[in-house]
Amino acid sequence: MTELLIKGGTVYTPDGARETDVLITDGVITRVEPSLRANGKVLDARGLYVLPGGVDAHVHSRDPGFPEKEDFASLTEAAAAGGVTVVLDMPNTVPAVDSAGVLEAKSALARSKARVDFGLWGLIRSTSTPEQLEEMGAAGAVGFKAYLAYSFSTSRKQVLYSPGVDDPDLEAPADYGTLARLAPVVARLALPLAIHAEDPTVLAAFRRPLLSYDDLLESRPPEAEAVALSAAAAVARDTGVHLHIAHLSSALGLQAAEDAIRIGTELTLETCPQFLLLSAGDFDRVGSAMKMLPPIRTEADRQALVDGLRRGVISIVSTDHAPHTDEEKSRPFGEAPAGSPGVQTLYLSCLQLAKELGDVWLAPRWVSEAPARLAGLEQSKGAIAPGYDADIALVDPRGTTTIAPHEMRSRQRHGAMEGRQFDFAIKQVFLRGELLDGARPRGRMVRPALVLR
Repeated sequence: MTELLIKGGTVYTPDGARETDVLITDGVITRVEPSLRANGKVLDARGLYVLPGGVDAHVHSRDPGFPEKEDFASLTEAAAAGGVTVVLDMPNTVPAVDSAGVLEAKSALARSKARVDFGLWGLIRSTSTPEQLEEMGAAGAVGFKAYLAYSFSTSRKQVLYSPGVDDPDLEAPADYGTLARLAPVVARLALPLAIHAEDPTVLAAFRRPLLSYDDLLESRPPEAEAVALSAAAAVARDTGVHLHIAHLSSALGLQAAEDAIRIGTELTLETCPQFLLLSAGDFDRVGSAMKMLPPIRTEADRQALVDGLRRGVISIVSTDHAPHTDEEKSRPFGEAPAGSPGVQTLYLSCLQLAKELGDVWLAPRWVSEAPARLAGLEQSKGAIAPGYDADIALVDPRGTTTIAPHEMRSRQRHGAMEGRQFDFAIKQVFLRGELLDGARPRGRMVRPALVLR
């Protein structure tokens, strides 16, 4: 039996923050009480915040398929450096995770490299069958993702944004009919149905060459997000599925979501630090590092999303961590791929924003509690309480962190948050009671309980 006692920190517990001790036995939290004693190692955490490890509900490992952009090792090293102890990887790797066999193969690959725990989303294609979803659910998928407006290459087994391309190899995108057909299966599995919420007909009407940031904004208008969200919400109301909106980016999308929630739709909303801390006006300073889809929009959109988060309408902050090589991102704007790393700066971003909103303890709710609940992990992850995995981040509230390329662990070192200073410093991170040092793979696949309705 091994014990670790974290003494004297300000611990964020399910009942709020308090100065207390945390006793960890064989990787599990056993007691959260003041004045504890232990037979093992004692760590003095006086003056530090003791927070539940982050759960990033939306990352792209690029592995398998494009390991030169990122692989599970570099992804999870970045996560560990940022206090994130669980990453939930999206299914649009190559091959895409559209079957139980691919999910199991990807899990084996991830286990060989991962420095933190990981979960895997399954893909919904327009041709997916109920049996395929059931098998992926049994294999441990944390939920299912449908990429509205994105085709599927049957030869490359790859999700692609290829509007206007007439190619027999391309399978039509999943659409609202796909959602209506398969949502009852997902509801019966008691798993979330996540969507990339952009309506393809709206995008088609505004398609144009991307020569400038204004072109990007005009090509992906907020109406595309609002229309897709409203249509998917109608399916969710009818079927009872838990609908999850990935990377909400606009005030119009937020309004559509609130309308859906008001009439009883089971709906969760996720937004990202880039939409909360940046606006289109930052492009001249940041450059193509902030090119992403959906795009970072206006200051009014940013303020609306911050307000939605403050009011609790938006409950999850994730990253849409999607790195490329620095060489790719340095190409002319129209040629630079969309995406940026973010997992390493997630917790710092949210602590900063929560502090500015007047309640720093909002951050672990957005980054840990709520995403753990979304993924069905709320009995083992996302809290500092007896019986939970000892996934813990120690944060110095008097420290500072300036985001610099040489400190980044992702393959893409120059990201959208480069140069930003945060009023916190992450000191140590523990996964199941072990200090994460990035030296060896110790991550495990997490899976929700499979509850058939």
